[in-house]
Amino acid sequence: MKKCYALKATCALFLLVMAQKASAQQNVGDLFKSGPDDATKLINAYFDPLYKGLGIGLTDGWSNTAKSKGLLKFDVRFSVSGAFVPQSARSYDVNTLGLKNIRPAVGSSSIGPTAFGNDEVGGKMQIYTSNGQPTTSFFNLPKGLGFHVVPAVQLQATLGLPKNIDVTLRAMPKIKLGSDLGSLSMIGFGAKVELLPLLMGTTTEKLIPVDIAIAGGFTQYKYTLPLNINNSTGSNQHIDARFNGVNFDAIVSKQILFFTPFASVGYQTSNTDLKALGTYSFDTGNGQSVNYTDPVAVNQRDINGVRGSLGFQLKFGFFKFYGSYTQAKYSMVNAGIGLGIGK
Repeated sequence: MKKCYALKATCALFLLVMAQKASAQQNVGDLFKSGPDDATKLINAYFDPLYKGLGIGLTDGWSNTAKSKGLLKFDVRFSVSGAFVPQSARSYDVNTLGLKNIRPAVGSSSIGPTAFGNDEVGGKMQIYTSNGQPTTSFFNLPKGLGFHVVPAVQLQATLGLPKNIDVTLRAMPKIKLGSDLGSLSMIGFGAKVELLPLLMGTTTEKLIPVDIAIAGGFTQYKYTLPLNINNSTGSNQHIDARFNGVNFDAIVSKQILFFTPFASVGYQTSNTDLKALGTYSFDTGNGQSVNYTDPVAVNQRDINGVRGSLGFQLKFGFFKFYGSYTQAKYSMVNAGIGLGIGK
């Protein structure tokens, strides 16, 4: 029961950026007012740390040792990671986004906090018509959450197969986080191959006193959030998002009694497919209103590069404890607990 509460709390933490109750939904909804093109650019700028931080978290926490499990031996584990958002990613400048119908109001700042930026409203914006005429419609760029860490969770089970191969399944059934926070599910799969026994046979341990493996994995979060932005009956406003991460790693580790330190280097990539669906109606500021249907569609690669990790595993009987630090686009820490049978 405590683990379930911990999981929901962790999921809710990074999803709060997507929905901070009705008033904050309206603030984010203001980004839609100038039309789909500008809205997509503003939403990308605002949520950029979420895309990157969650992308790194999706590819983290697969393994803390190069040693493969024995045939049909298994373990299950739960871990939490946190990606640290750098100062440069905590705000954005609307003047650099190439917006068509939004400009800073006279005397106002062009800077706004990103989702994981400071808990303060951004500059005041004014909406312009398509022919460049100012309207009487204004809004402030939305607040950040006020903290600068993007959390993610990993739930997985690993099984040992012949030929020094491990296979891992990540899964989380759809969890309803509340009427204002939507629902989340996760699926993923990975594999690890311990190399030296395959290449050198049973004499490996005497010749080379470390374990070496290659590993890879794929993880996907699916997230759905109902919206209520100037909502009317039948508008069906909601966010539908998928966050995908893929990684390949080379791992070296050495077991010393109950302590196993490891190091790894690898490649990671992640992408975001996010849509704001439904019908949205906004006052243009000239006594008229405008309707948009399915106004935002984001499909982009967020992370694509090399990463390196250092960490450890502690084993006490059936119980295992994990910890690691990863240096990538954003730096990250990961910690978890596991329960398993056999090496």
